[in-house]
Amino acid sequence: MAIDPICGMEVDESTALSEEYDGQTYYFCSPGCRDKFLSDRGLLPSSQSDAKAADETGREPGRAKKTLGIKGMHCAACATSIEKSLAKVEGVSRAAVNFATERAFVEYDPEKTTPDSLNEAVEEAGYGVIEEQEAGSQRLDKVTLSLAGMHCASCAAVIEGSLNDLVGVSRATVNFANEKAYIEYDPEQVSIQSLEQAVRNAGYDVVKEESQSLTLKVIGMDNAHCVGTVDAALKGLKGVLSSQLFTNERAVISYDPALTGREAIKKAIKDAGYIPVDETTFDREKEARQRDIRVLKTKFALAAFFGIPLLYFAMGHHVGLPIPSLSDGNMALLQLLLTTPIIAVGYQFYTVGIRSVVRNRNANMDTLVALGTGTAYLYSLAMSILIWSGNVSYGLDDIYFEVAGLLIVFILLGRMLEAVAKGRTSASFRKLLELQPKTALVVRDDVEQEIPVEEVMVGDAIFVKPGGSIPVDGVVVEGSSSVDQSLLTGESIPVEKSVDDDVFGGTINTSGWLKFRATKVGADTALAQIIRLVEEAQGSKAPVQRLADRVAAYFVPAVLAIGLVTLLAWYLSGSGIILGVTAFIAVIIIACPCALGLATPTAVIVGTGLGAENGILIRDAETLERACKVDTIVFDKTGTLTKGRPEVNDIIPVSNPRTSEEVLTLAAAAEKRSEHHLSEAIVSRAEESDITIPEVENFSAIPGKGVEARYNGTAVLVANRKLIEERGIDISPAEERVAELENEGKTVVLVATDGTIAGIIGISDTAKDFAADTVSWLKRQGRNVIMITGDNLRSAENIAHSLGIEHVLAEVLPEDKAAEIKKLQEQGHTVAMVGDGINDAPALVQADVGIAIGSGTDVAIESGGIVLVKDDLRDVARTFDLSCYTMRKIKQNLFWAFFYNSIGIPIAAGILYPFTGFLLNPIIAGIAMAFSSVSVVSNSLSMRRYKPQKMFQEKEG
Repeated sequence: MAIDPICGMEVDESTALSEEYDGQTYYFCSPGCRDKFLSDRGLLPSSQSDAKAADETGREPGRAKKTLGIKGMHCAACATSIEKSLAKVEGVSRAAVNFATERAFVEYDPEKTTPDSLNEAVEEAGYGVIEEQEAGSQRLDKVTLSLAGMHCASCAAVIEGSLNDLVGVSRATVNFANEKAYIEYDPEQVSIQSLEQAVRNAGYDVVKEESQSLTLKVIGMDNAHCVGTVDAALKGLKGVLSSQLFTNERAVISYDPALTGREAIKKAIKDAGYIPVDETTFDREKEARQRDIRVLKTKFALAAFFGIPLLYFAMGHHVGLPIPSLSDGNMALLQLLLTTPIIAVGYQFYTVGIRSVVRNRNANMDTLVALGTGTAYLYSLAMSILIWSGNVSYGLDDIYFEVAGLLIVFILLGRMLEAVAKGRTSASFRKLLELQPKTALVVRDDVEQEIPVEEVMVGDAIFVKPGGSIPVDGVVVEGSSSVDQSLLTGESIPVEKSVDDDVFGGTINTSGWLKFRATKVGADTALAQIIRLVEEAQGSKAPVQRLADRVAAYFVPAVLAIGLVTLLAWYLSGSGIILGVTAFIAVIIIACPCALGLATPTAVIVGTGLGAENGILIRDAETLERACKVDTIVFDKTGTLTKGRPEVNDIIPVSNPRTSEEVLTLAAAAEKRSEHHLSEAIVSRAEESDITIPEVENFSAIPGKGVEARYNGTAVLVANRKLIEERGIDISPAEERVAELENEGKTVVLVATDGTIAGIIGISDTAKDFAADTVSWLKRQGRNVIMITGDNLRSAENIAHSLGIEHVLAEVLPEDKAAEIKKLQEQGHTVAMVGDGINDAPALVQADVGIAIGSGTDVAIESGGIVLVKDDLRDVARTFDLSCYTMRKIKQNLFWAFFYNSIGIPIAAGILYPFTGFLLNPIIAGIAMAFSSVSVVSNSLSMRRYKPQKMFQEKEG
């Protein structure tokens, strides 16, 4: 292995770029490092004159622009990784990557870099560049639709099928629990309008995420001329249907949300020279959910208003209540008059249930309710007609109006409680949404002004007062304060912020004032990325849900078949039509596919929300499930188990009368110009010790071995053992201490002056806080813990031993880490890889579960299926604990859902009747069905009491 003389990275001589200089071969990790090396030595060809460059290229000299199509991005975090990689390329002055359009926009000096270098930078970041003929083709967009009208898992399956049947839809997933459809589609083949229409054709509705009417205050639009200017700008925007503009700076704009949006309208107004400001902001989804709950409450109240007297007149005599003396005919008429309004209130069960069968040939929960209550109502109506006609063979015991009416009452109650409970499952996600500030105090043209956060631009100077919310991401330029990041990262203790520190939108400034420069706004902020990631995770499906989905697909037809068989069996057995109809209604009413449909997604929603609250970002439900199955955890060493910053631990003078301070001063002086990471450790230690580092002469770096220079006429050599021995310097005076340091796993740097060993410096990378505690907890849970590193075996084993790790994979190159993970998988292990997400990207992708450790809301780590926002190793243990806790809840939910149906349906069919004479009353069946799904959701909601931070509470105390 060789050392890149520019960045200090180890490179493989067989594959690295190389150059000959002064009789020696140098190896480089990238064209950028090679070109910098040659440029520093004046070996790059001289650039053309500015005039000639301008003549030949038709653009500014030293400046070119290129747009690259990117493939392999999965989120805005990928865009950040690519931007960083492109920015490192020599000659690149600006790089911006748009995740939505999958494009990179690069400005660069064509004399310093080439398009091929830009492509290589993208590929080195782990992504692909789309060739020109490939760009723009088959680009999939993503859209999330909020749905209304679903009542069970069968509804979700119907909508999924309707969407997936559309040409151009790559994948559509419908989550019954949070009532959303997540769709990937080709915008060239299918439009959003078509997607929405497919939902409506399936018998359901779409809740618009954006209002079709936008009310704005347009600053500066205070005369007729300005009104005309803004009107012209809006007319040129596709999708604007109408606009009402007033000279008091008010605008009411109607638009088609499928063709344009709020931001596009605002941009058109901005481009016309005016400033649009929102007058009102609504959470449409929350509003729709609350409206649904209000409607259900109203329906339940109306149904109960008629249902209570119906229960009294139909069942009161069974418990000794005084009932008015009415003839059978009059009592039947009274019950009919009380039941009919209840049926009318629950009309949606019939319209949706019948439409689902007719249009989609797919029965759902509403179909069962409609069939059960409709059968009871129509049968009772037929019996009533016979009673009214004077047929004495029939009486009140033959009518079941109370069954039809009271079933609707209790089912509406269950739906109402279920809607309230489902709303609570996304409480964690709602907390994240509520973190988004509405306004920002910016400085423009030396004037402080409060503007909507949507108007903040990158580069704006923003003030935040004590107690205020930080509106967007940025870098502090003035002031200092403590910032509460708990709701964003789970970090309970406020973080001190001062000049050059990063701040993040949605966090709270607790004490002092801050002035910072905006670096990320809108969808690029850490909060926006976290919200998007959590939303996608909550919309995904865990593999364990597949069983429930398969059962739900056949559940309703099977229940109908069982109901009909039950009816025929009792009738043919001679028990009579009444017993058969009673059992039939009980069977189809007690069955509940809702519980099956809610069992997994509600737990996933709460579990991923809990993770987000505590700085654990889980990308999808499949990863959440798989994490619990992990039996082997592989930790990267540098930057994961250790701090990743070498520190000087030992300074040992060898030649008298030199002191430790003299040794450190000589070493720092020689290393000051070097860019090697060990040099940085030595220089940092000198600066911390308040040592003035002198200047040296004749500095020279020997790649992979050390540096040499002259100071006050003395030759100073700071090097490893290999170079010291090559120079013929006697190492024996230091041999014993060098061996001791090496046995401790430390890197030894020798300092020699004029051919004599002057001192020894021991450098090591120290373990992170709580690393040993985390390893200990994982081992107690029965998981195998392995450390993987490119370091030498002795150093690696020393760190591993201090942390309690028995298995070490040492001297493994970054590109070979994935192969080691694969070997473990081939041995039958389910493997999790824990790394920093950049150098460890291939291994993270190869692992069954990739856990990328971030720092300070760094979610720019796409390789990991799980991202730990805090740089806290205890969160690795908390991740596995949360995963297993969530899976236990899912299994509990599924057990009770299956148990309820497998026990309830046979009892409703009358399996106990021949032995005990017990036949389940359909009303009781309705009550049981109504509360079955509520019990499943409530079990998931109980997860909100789970506190993952308590795992290490005793040690923290």
